[in-house]
Amino acid sequence: MKTTQLVIGQGEPTKLDHIDFSPDLILLFGGKELLLQSDHVQEIRRKFPQAIMAGCSTAGEISGVSVSDESLAVNFLKLEKSSLVYKEVEIDSPDHSAERGAELARKFDEEGLKHIFVLSDGLNVNGSKLVEGMREAKPKAAALTGGLAGDGPNFERTLLIDNEGKVRDKLIIALGFYGDINISYASMGGWDSFGIERLVTKSHNNILFELDGQPALELYKSFLGEEAANLPASGLLFPLSMRYSEDRAPLVRTILGISEEEQSLTFAGDIPEGSYIRLMKANVNRLIDGAEEAAEEATQGKNDFAICISCVGRKLVLRQLVEEEVEAVQEHLGDQCKISGFYSYGEIAPFREGVECELHNQTMTITSFSE
Repeated sequence: MKTTQLVIGQGEPTKLDHIDFSPDLILLFGGKELLLQSDHVQEIRRKFPQAIMAGCSTAGEISGVSVSDESLAVNFLKLEKSSLVYKEVEIDSPDHSAERGAELARKFDEEGLKHIFVLSDGLNVNGSKLVEGMREAKPKAAALTGGLAGDGPNFERTLLIDNEGKVRDKLIIALGFYGDINISYASMGGWDSFGIERLVTKSHNNILFELDGQPALELYKSFLGEEAANLPASGLLFPLSMRYSEDRAPLVRTILGISEEEQSLTFAGDIPEGSYIRLMKANVNRLIDGAEEAAEEATQGKNDFAICISCVGRKLVLRQLVEEEVEAVQEHLGDQCKISGFYSYGEIAPFREGVECELHNQTMTITSFSE
């Protein structure tokens, strides 16, 4: 596998002259405003018409061990022993997430399919239903990882870059990898739970109405104190740990929006009635340790390229230390491994190989590729 990366800042030229090979895949991760206001994506599409192109808007772009905002991180990959296929589906409502996920997974030829990497609209999708639909429809032998597009801390509109180089919302895209390619993955958090565990007594899909019979928003605001005035953005700093049952690992859920009228909280994934939740808070060292643990789990004997998808909430907590979690990943994957990725509204992966794929929030999720 041959890889080259470049980062294009606001007002900078596209700088394509030094790409000295014909890429099979171009992966792009960029700030929303830059994607909407610049011609970079179409210029790259015209320069390399034969390549498959895919990407999304972000809450921060990762390239190497650097993290930037409102830039365009571009990755050019040449596959030597494997091949890939691009598929997409449109989505008009979060209520159709499982259906569209299953439809997307079924578009791939099962024979030889090793892995599906998915990028989705981050606001018009119920992420856990999307994963559920894809998980049930995909071939058992094919793993699934990916993430939900971001829009900084704004939660207004997220965008996907399709194979024609068009920038669109309400879209889910997926890449299917075939042939002689090794792909490993992992997802780890690092947040600490605190306070008492509460029962979800009323919810619908990803909307939480009541905890222990009390209005969810009112109760959550009492947790946050002064930070309640900054909702929904401050919710990124205090996610919820949710467990379905004793035999399943807890999942983290992050708030996407609130309703004062309904006293409800909307999350990136489902909060089922009968599940139990606890409030969580950040510990900077534990977050960086979590990224390191994910890298340890995802590393192979040889790592050519890795996609890191980390949650926007982690970025807001780590602040000026945000690059330290990427540096921890690079250290374990090795200097020869090119790293890229983005800060997201949700991460898609199993915790580790051999367990079921889930939608996560507030994790570092790594997908490592080698040929």
